[in-house]
Amino acid sequence: MAEPSLFARLIALIGQGTVLIRHSGDAPRDPAYGGAPAIPAAKPQGMMPTLKMPTAKGWEGNHKPTAAPGLKVNAFARDLVHPRNMHVLPNGDVLVAESMGESGNPRSLFDHAMSATMQRARASGISPNRITLLRDADGDGVAEECHRYIENVRQPFGIALIGETLYVGASDALFAYPYEQGATKITASPKKLMDLIPGGHWTRNLIASKDGTKLYVAVGSLSNIADEGMAAEENRACIFEYDLVSGQSRIFAGGLRNPVGMAWEPEEGLLWTVVNERDGLGDETPPDYLTSVRDGGFYGWPFCYWDRVVDDRVPQDAAKVAAALQPDYALGGHTASLGLCWLPEGTLPGFPAGMAIGQHGSWNRSKLSGYKLAFVAFENGKPVGMPRGILTDFLSPDEKHSYGRPVGVALAADGAVLMADDVGDVIWRVTGA
Repeated sequence: MAEPSLFARLIALIGQGTVLIRHSGDAPRDPAYGGAPAIPAAKPQGMMPTLKMPTAKGWEGNHKPTAAPGLKVNAFARDLVHPRNMHVLPNGDVLVAESMGESGNPRSLFDHAMSATMQRARASGISPNRITLLRDADGDGVAEECHRYIENVRQPFGIALIGETLYVGASDALFAYPYEQGATKITASPKKLMDLIPGGHWTRNLIASKDGTKLYVAVGSLSNIADEGMAAEENRACIFEYDLVSGQSRIFAGGLRNPVGMAWEPEEGLLWTVVNERDGLGDETPPDYLTSVRDGGFYGWPFCYWDRVVDDRVPQDAAKVAAALQPDYALGGHTASLGLCWLPEGTLPGFPAGMAIGQHGSWNRSKLSGYKLAFVAFENGKPVGMPRGILTDFLSPDEKHSYGRPVGVALAADGAVLMADDVGDVIWRVTGA
């Protein structure tokens, strides 16, 4: 990993000082978890939000994350470049989107500070802009083949295969490519199906409907709380439904600040997503969340959060607040939950059916949160209990360095759980011990 710049190190020191001053005397707080979380009152942080993020270090030698008791972890693939999301093909090949946030053009002093911090954490830079195919031909749990499958697509993230067409969610468009099973490269030009707006929260995840006639496209907001006005947020902070038959799209659900991971829960047949909530109101305020997504539902952003708690920093719309739906399950403040994958019962020993969640990790809180592959159990189509860790110890004990940061999660063809680690440049593979 490259050494951070002098400016980045200075910003880290200033951030540490701000945290000490702002949070001196704070009592320990329980995480805001579950269906009825205790969410502290908002404490707006003004023009200088709490800024704390570990320096990216990566994994050295045989160092790896800690698996929960009864589980083991190995590197399925190494030496990737910022792997973010995955899709497992019918023949067992694994497609990996390699991409990252673009550095952009900072305007304010805080923008410069944030940019330096994100680069120090390897959260932004020069995006690889490709999809890589990994193949474990001998079935030993390690991919011995690595092929550049699709190149030169702007910040690819979402990948979905329906029949003989591979769909890719780039930051600026939804594309369709011809798919041939077993091929190690696509050279054909894609068909653009839908323009998307790049910038801001740039990940564009995809999931297909059960009957293969529709695609759901997750699009995050441009800013934290519509800082440039609601016009700049049009067709953002939502999940689109794209009809593959008619070629028409519509907003399926809105008011979702940054929905990324999506998965189908099989018992009730509902679409679920994980959402990154707003910054600048405190360590646990508001919590990121896991929620079912109702057709036509509105989930509050930017006007309010959780159970219609108004955000006074935002010009209000009383009708929108009144219509806001409460999410199903709080995941704690600023965990940056990005990956989501349904795990059937029996996938991992000791774990019931539920959702695996790749938590990329916080920057806007005094004690870091996330930085793990978490699990939430489900019963009767609903999340229950408290989150559990599948993989942990992605941070150094002093929180100064990140060895890795979890993102996308997928089920391999052999039933193993795969997790993309964009700081470690690894795809981790989890099975029973």
